[in-house]
Amino acid sequence: MTRADTHQAIEAVWRIEAARVIAGVARMVGDVGLAEELAQDALLAALEQWPAEGVPRNPGAWLMTTAKRRAIDQIRRRERFEARMPDLLHPDTAEDEFEAIGEDTIEDDLLRLIFTACHPALTAESRVALTLRVLGGLSTDEIARAFLVPGATAGQRISRAKKTLADARVPFELPTGADRAARLGSVLEVIYLIFNEGYSATAGDDWMRPALCEEAMRLGRVLAGLMPAEPEVHGLLALMEIQASRSAARTGPSGEPIVLLEQDRSRWDRLLISRGLAALSTAESLGGGTYTLQAAIAACHARAATAADTDWHRIAALYAELPPSPVVELNRAVAVSMADGPAAGLAVLDPLLEEPSLRGYHLLPTVRADFLLKLGRRDEARAELERAASMTRNERERALLLDRASGV
Repeated sequence: MTRADTHQAIEAVWRIEAARVIAGVARMVGDVGLAEELAQDALLAALEQWPAEGVPRNPGAWLMTTAKRRAIDQIRRRERFEARMPDLLHPDTAEDEFEAIGEDTIEDDLLRLIFTACHPALTAESRVALTLRVLGGLSTDEIARAFLVPGATAGQRISRAKKTLADARVPFELPTGADRAARLGSVLEVIYLIFNEGYSATAGDDWMRPALCEEAMRLGRVLAGLMPAEPEVHGLLALMEIQASRSAARTGPSGEPIVLLEQDRSRWDRLLISRGLAALSTAESLGGGTYTLQAAIAACHARAATAADTDWHRIAALYAELPPSPVVELNRAVAVSMADGPAAGLAVLDPLLEEPSLRGYHLLPTVRADFLLKLGRRDEARAELERAASMTRNERERALLLDRASGV
């Protein structure tokens, strides 16, 4: 194996094992930031030793063993080393004991890491950055590129997140009872934020960032495996898989956006739809919730062979079941328009023009323009499309809106 091949192998192993190594070390040291540093030390050791010695038989165990030895060295330098020693793996037997660790222990550690990285004490941006770093194994530069921010900004978010957790002495443990339910909401929110940024990029030249969608779905699948009795975990996974099934049909040859009703449905990924519908069935059998309702809406589109076959009355009814919000009401207006005509949709939408939270939200004038066009009010529609174009920060979307405005 060449040195380049070895480095590729190390990168692949790290992407797979990073979260487990960080989680296992964090259980020892009680500090996610320190655990990540120790895991990175193990990665550097692999980069130094594996090209010369070869990739070990169990590379995940090797990384875990090396990181835990670094942790023991850290703790040895502390006064409380003697008190902690009985709980630690002995350096000489670390790999054997790691291989004897049960899946339950590993899964518990991963759950602790997920709930810690998504702690509500952190800002949404910091939760996303830290989650992608410690659970996704992404570098600071990769996170910066994904969210179109300078590398220094991404690094500061990650550093602040670690410092906040350390200063607040957030314990590396699984929350229970009401705290667990509240924290799970934060975890799901972070995963969905990552997915949405990949599915419809808020800024930049690209309409989509598929790698972020893939990362969010991977995290969702991990979480579903770790928490199989939580309905909303399955609901979110269903929502992401069904939405992601449309990815190949969402852009044209030059990367231009293609709206849902104009997409070639033969290009939708039937495997992802099948998996999404299965996750939706599980979520509904467990009780479901907001993500499950949203997945049910996505399923209405997935089950329709053509746009004309879409059950818009069902979609409008599902939106009415969601917790009320201006964005939900905007989406309900679209469904009502498709079910009962543009005038009915406009009647639902127009009260939202005074909603402060939607000022600057480009989809409001975009949707209103569609209704106005269907009603033959072309001048008003053109003005709304131009207003929407001035609001969006995504270059692909701006070009689409301006092109539509010029054709009105």
